[in-house]
Amino acid sequence: MSAKTATKKPAKAAVDGFTADEKAAMKARALELKAEARASKDRAVGEEAILAAIHAMTEPDRSMAARLHELITASAPTLAPKTWYGMPAYANADGKVVCFFQAASKFGSRYATFGFQPDANLDEGNMWATSFALLDLTPAEEERISALVKQAVR
Repeated sequence: MSAKTATKKPAKAAVDGFTADEKAAMKARALELKAEARASKDRAVGEEAILAAIHAMTEPDRSMAARLHELITASAPTLAPKTWYGMPAYANADGKVVCFFQAASKFGSRYATFGFQPDANLDEGNMWATSFALLDLTPAEEERISALVKQAVR
């Protein structure tokens, strides 16, 4: 096998290694970045985008995402709603995503995910959780999520 052939195969394998859902998420993210540049981080544009993303979800993801949107905007009004890889997300004043919701249906998972990015202030010693599996939102989960979001923006 020549060096030329050897270098082509890994590149092809890496490109072919993405699922259709992953490719769609990357395409959605590219469109989001273009929209962000045009909107100059306008909160109303972000709100519209996030509500459209939630509306496009199937149940029970749609209900959970809608309720999370209410909880997050009430718990941390300084976070700006936006979409991130087609998912509802909330960014700090620097435009960095602090937390996000990933619908179970997005990648065919058995549970939805509520997660935090590195700009969230959740540090607890040397190890802490950055994402949570969600099957349902009961008052107990809502209370915990509200507390985590408030901590994340401190």
